[in-house]
Amino acid sequence: MSKETFYVTTPIYYPSDRLHIGHAYTTTAADSIARFKEMQGYDTMFLTGSDEHGQKIERRAAESGEEPQQYVNKVVATFIELWQKLGIEYDQFIRTTDENHQRVVREIFQKLYDKGDIYLDKYEGWYCTPCESYWQERQVSEEEVCPDCGRPLEWVAEESYFFKMSKYADRLLEHIKEHPDFIQPESRRNEMVNFIESGLDDLSVSRTTFDWGIECPVNEDHVIYVWIDALSNYITAMGYLSNEEKFNHYWPADIHLVGKDILRFHTIIWPSILMALDLPLPKQVFGHGWLLTETGKMSKSVGNVVDPLELIEDFGRDAIRYFLLREVQFGADGTYSTEALIQRINSDLANDLGNLLNRTVSMVEQYFSGVVPAPDAELEVDRDLKETARQTQERVAAELEGLHFTTALEELWQFVRRCNKYIDQTKPWILGRDESQQERLGTILYNLLAGLRQIAIMLKPFLVDTPKKIGRQIGAQQNIRKASWEDLTEWQVLRPSSRVEKGDALFPRIDLDEYFEQKQESSREEELEVKGDKAESKKDDKKAKPSAEEQKENLISFEDFKKLELKVARVVMAERISGSDSLLRLEVDLGQEQRQLVAGLAGHYSEEELKGKEIVIVANLEPAEIFGVTSQGMLLAAEDEDGSLALLQPENRVEPGSHIS
Repeated sequence: MSKETFYVTTPIYYPSDRLHIGHAYTTTAADSIARFKEMQGYDTMFLTGSDEHGQKIERRAAESGEEPQQYVNKVVATFIELWQKLGIEYDQFIRTTDENHQRVVREIFQKLYDKGDIYLDKYEGWYCTPCESYWQERQVSEEEVCPDCGRPLEWVAEESYFFKMSKYADRLLEHIKEHPDFIQPESRRNEMVNFIESGLDDLSVSRTTFDWGIECPVNEDHVIYVWIDALSNYITAMGYLSNEEKFNHYWPADIHLVGKDILRFHTIIWPSILMALDLPLPKQVFGHGWLLTETGKMSKSVGNVVDPLELIEDFGRDAIRYFLLREVQFGADGTYSTEALIQRINSDLANDLGNLLNRTVSMVEQYFSGVVPAPDAELEVDRDLKETARQTQERVAAELEGLHFTTALEELWQFVRRCNKYIDQTKPWILGRDESQQERLGTILYNLLAGLRQIAIMLKPFLVDTPKKIGRQIGAQQNIRKASWEDLTEWQVLRPSSRVEKGDALFPRIDLDEYFEQKQESSREEELEVKGDKAESKKDDKKAKPSAEEQKENLISFEDFKKLELKVARVVMAERISGSDSLLRLEVDLGQEQRQLVAGLAGHYSEEELKGKEIVIVANLEPAEIFGVTSQGMLLAAEDEDGSLALLQPENRVEPGSHIS
């Protein structure tokens, strides 16, 4: 008997020159629900990929002096690297430049054309290249910017093939109303209903102003546009018109996970195409919110992009996965800050979970020489712990079914805290002093190990490494690795006489100020291309005078020095950054512009003392987020051996913005 299937997709990602943490958000959620369904015994299929055609790609490739295929190959490799480092276990990665995809897309276009649902006409109107969206004049304001992204629109006039989307408006509206779960969350469904009821236009599905795309089968002067090309990936990857058995096995998809900015494409355009092909619609499209920074949506031009690969390097992939799934209610907008990430690591992962594991394994080693004790008679407090575990299993599963990742993790952490409370209630350190209480002590410690096993299994949909680490320390690594969700119903699984093995802390605590100071120092070193041993401490640098050979190695060329843009800036305002003992936010005047800087001057200068001072800054330093504040440069100061700071200032008063040469 074949297993019930579960097919989940992310949108295929558009190749971008720079990754940001938002790229990881949808994919981590999809990975988690796929892991959960697999634990439940489903035949899961998790699809992700890359959308590689279009005018934007053609232009970017030309700007970089590369062929489009060469350009996308390079960028797609960075996505695959990110998924590997995040532990994303997709079943299939589709690229729209794949030969099979292109062949089937041409067949889809031909089928729609033969049916009379595609016709030739002329398009004239506004077009947003970054969003790949056409807009009617009634939808565009006097500023002539994209209603979605706010960037300038281009006026386009060209021959185009059109898909009769308006033909399917009533049928689509009826489907949405008859299947209330088709579009989630509910607020997004209401938006789409209103959009359809306002009237649907037919859709331009070919272009002639660029060549980088799939050639139209009915006219070689046209390339097939993104709506048919990219959206069709969900069925071409499953074997539509190429592998009937696979397609019938997995389609329709159970969930399309998409960002709210592309929800209209997936709930109006895509279903209309499927209806025209006489194919069933996906069971659900879930439009989640954006992961923002304190300065808004992440953008390379704004300078607020958060690099997920750097975060994984600094904090580990499980900490990033936990934050993405725990911090923001899936479906709503949320704010990323490194402070919030570190606080989650310290409070939830280090204090609650890490402390529970450390205390438990340490007590088993101390009182039973590392051997798992046999449980004995139960008391009410023991039965309450087991019942809490049973209820937690049910609640976590129910929340995951609804894609409520935040609530699911909160339910799980209630049990983590309950286990810590169980230690406080039973006071095993007191029982350990009384030899007559060894059986009772053994029962308590066995229950804690059993509780940790339950926690590790319930963490498997969310985290990659932590369940293994817990398993290794409590002597249940293989059991946890193989465990299904059903295995949570068993409590007394650990074998008495097996051994525990205390390991490193799951999540070491992180000092906020120390982390940001290290990042600032690292940023300085990278910008100045300083060579040498970066692991050597600042204190050691002061004490040890470099040898002549070391001094030579640390030299930079005159060409490197010329890259620095040193300017005089006048401090307009200074204020302490909330939560930091050493950092100040400065607003400085550079003559033609004002900027803000973050500097570790608290304790050396007062806010009032800094106002009006003329300082020297590195003006062409890449913006960096420090303690949640974007720093747009770096001031120069000298520090002596006792830690005193002195700002580098011009001898005479000069105009702000003056160059230093």
